[in-house]
Amino acid sequence: MMVWAVVLIFTVSILFAMLGMGGGMLHVPILMWLGFDLKTVAQPVGILLNGLTSLVALITYWRHGLVDWKGSLPMAVTALVLAPVGGWVAHRLSEHVLLVLFVIVIGFAALRTLQTLSQPEPDAVPAGSRRIWASLGAGVAAFAGGMLGLGGGTFISPLLLWMGYPTKQAVATTAYIVTFSSFSGFLGRVGYFHAPWTLTVVLSLTVIAAAWLGSRLMATWAKPRWIKTAYAILLLGVGLKLVV
Repeated sequence: MMVWAVVLIFTVSILFAMLGMGGGMLHVPILMWLGFDLKTVAQPVGILLNGLTSLVALITYWRHGLVDWKGSLPMAVTALVLAPVGGWVAHRLSEHVLLVLFVIVIGFAALRTLQTLSQPEPDAVPAGSRRIWASLGAGVAAFAGGMLGLGGGTFISPLLLWMGYPTKQAVATTAYIVTFSSFSGFLGRVGYFHAPWTLTVVLSLTVIAAAWLGSRLMATWAKPRWIKTAYAILLLGVGLKLVV
């Protein structure tokens, strides 16, 4: 079981690091499919791995000058505050409701990303009133991410693309915001954390290595259209698997 967990999570973490996301969207289902409990193992471990993946990716993107630190700071703060609230709410909902919400979130994010494929690639990060709405959107995304055991990147990445961020800057800035929301969300779940420490440490080292590799590939090699297409296909596949 440990070997399968390492192989699967290493693979998906490379891709999610390329998307500026932590990978909780797949870490949680993978741990569930391997027989771990949703609320006490899969979700808290998933959001911890989410934070580690996005943090390592963020360091790479920072070195390549891709992160919009100042413009996205309000989004990061709202995400930091609301992510633990989502984790608190999650333990008052049934697993069935959480899984249904999971599928809805994934489907929305996939469709929104596919819509951006036909749009021209922006030249610079946007400015103006959209940042206010983006901050509110990031808070809602972090709340939903905390509730579902994600970091909120599922919503935040499409949100930044909608705002007009160039794809690579959107990916890098998503990693920045998701790092805040993931670790904040994990702290909100510490009281419900009952995962084996061996599993937690091994998977943490796994995602750190995968995130370093994936973020370097994105910063130096990947094309914006490839990133968006891979993201949408991956989301649709996970959503279909959860429905089945």
